[in-house]
Amino acid sequence: MAKVAKSIWIREALLSAAIALAGVVLSGNVDARAQQFSADIVVEREGGRTPAGRVFVLEGKTRIETPELADGFFLVDRARQTAYFVRRSGRVYMDARQSSPLTRLLVPVDPVDPCRQWQAMADVAGIVGHGDLRCEQAGEEAIDGRDSIVFRVVSGSEEIFSGWVDQERGFPLRIKTSGGIVTSLENVKDEPQLASSFELPPNARKFSPAALIERIKQSDVWVSDP
Repeated sequence: MAKVAKSIWIREALLSAAIALAGVVLSGNVDARAQQFSADIVVEREGGRTPAGRVFVLEGKTRIETPELADGFFLVDRARQTAYFVRRSGRVYMDARQSSPLTRLLVPVDPVDPCRQWQAMADVAGIVGHGDLRCEQAGEEAIDGRDSIVFRVVSGSEEIFSGWVDQERGFPLRIKTSGGIVTSLENVKDEPQLASSFELPPNARKFSPAALIERIKQSDVWVSDP
């Protein structure tokens, strides 16, 4: 009887240890997938390749810096479904809307069904006319040693763009539009990111161009069309 009890105790102890080990392994996998990295953005057209800025990622948040808008940067929050442009001076920010396609495409996505996030960010930007996006797997491809899934993103019968999504990071490594323009991430570095770099500046105020236009319309400086 004592041997049976001891055997049951050992079996339960081993089961508990296995469950605990599985928990450690699973939590380790989650940590391994936690997104903290930076990369260069490169755009390729018929005329050649052009540096197009930098992207920084901290889990569900993205910070994008571009040379065209050197006085500020874009902040995209997938969980809150927001996309802002922040000016470095003046502590002012505004809705990014359609000011840059990067805020709609360079966001953390589900590596199995990325269209959910791409659709959500298109809605945030106010994109109309495409309809619902649908992702169709078109194979797998290694990019700079990273395994990626290739997706054709379509609406109805029209192909909008193709995306190469890093299977481990859950982030696009390459986007190719139907017009042939390719946006790629290069020199990707997995490294800790400063959390404050993904937040609005303290005491920042939101600027609304539409509200400003309405205010001007009510003033004496507005001249109606003849």
